[in-house]
Amino acid sequence: MKYYLVAGEASGDLHGANLMKALKIEDADANFRYFGGDKMKAEGGELVKHYADMAFMGFTEVILNLRTIFKNLKACKADILAHQPDVLILIDFPGFNLKIAEFAKQHNIKVCYYISPKIWAWNQKRVLKIKRDVDQMFCILPFEVDFYKKWGMDVHYVGNPLLDEKAQFLPDLAFKESQGLTEQKIIALLPGSRKQEIERLLPDMLSVTESFLDYQFVIAAAPTFTADYYNQFIGSKKVRLVFSQTYNLLHNAHAGLVASGTATLETALFKIPQVVLYRGGAISVGIARLVVKIRFISLVNLIMDRKVVDELIQEDCNAQKIISTLSPLLQGDVRNEMLADYNELGNKMGMAGASERTAKLIVKFLTLPLTN
Repeated sequence: MKYYLVAGEASGDLHGANLMKALKIEDADANFRYFGGDKMKAEGGELVKHYADMAFMGFTEVILNLRTIFKNLKACKADILAHQPDVLILIDFPGFNLKIAEFAKQHNIKVCYYISPKIWAWNQKRVLKIKRDVDQMFCILPFEVDFYKKWGMDVHYVGNPLLDEKAQFLPDLAFKESQGLTEQKIIALLPGSRKQEIERLLPDMLSVTESFLDYQFVIAAAPTFTADYYNQFIGSKKVRLVFSQTYNLLHNAHAGLVASGTATLETALFKIPQVVLYRGGAISVGIARLVVKIRFISLVNLIMDRKVVDELIQEDCNAQKIISTLSPLLQGDVRNEMLADYNELGNKMGMAGASERTAKLIVKFLTLPLTN
């Protein structure tokens, strides 16, 4: 069968690649075409557009890049019609993908949505559009099932795909040596994969390095940028860069400063105490504070439904607060309490296998109508 996938950011590329791998097991004749990234490309098929040309963060950034977004939407719709897939698989990225879902439904193309948009956070009435346009929804957060039921929609909880990726991870025993790292304990810096995130958060992260001279700081660098790009922020600071080695970095880290997003959950799964950081455009954040209806921004706290990790947002994301929040995580009771909470988080998330479960359900849906 012909599968058309749309992923618009690094995390979607990762989960899309794992899903493609699982689909190839379920369907020996699987043919892939997609908007995605390098990880999906490694699984075969045809990469139409790279997510690096699609990811824009925040209300203001979206408005400033509307021309590019509309151009990408037009190209995606035209390519889907030309390809005529058996199913369209949309992966998160709701601002773009919900429009693609509506278009596909209008043209009688089956639509599966893997990794639900966070419609429970704001503008919940979007669920009505999902109910109209999406044939099968596959959720990765347990509480999403109950949310959709309140709106009269049955969905599938498949577990979290990050568990799949972590289960496949094999540590590189020579990682420190190959990356020129010392035996000092590592504080990992994960500033995100988007240009806006990096430019807003990395300077704040780097501003505290002189306060932790007994540690070495290492940046998890996104492969879509060059060392020169990061070095303009690093300057003369003794900070190392590692590209495409985030899991090896987390495996060896002692603590982390992490941009809000998927990386907060990955860091928790590796049991690395962390401080979560977020900075957005002033207008974007102002709008978000008016419309967002959740208590937390990090996946760790959202899943646990209580504060496990500190979130330093906007004006709180500054050197003084980062230092005072990070310091207790390096040793002692606060660190041990967070590690204990991580164990509870692991129990809530369950076992690996989200990609396999989702692939089985998609193939079954295409060959025999599903009942929940």
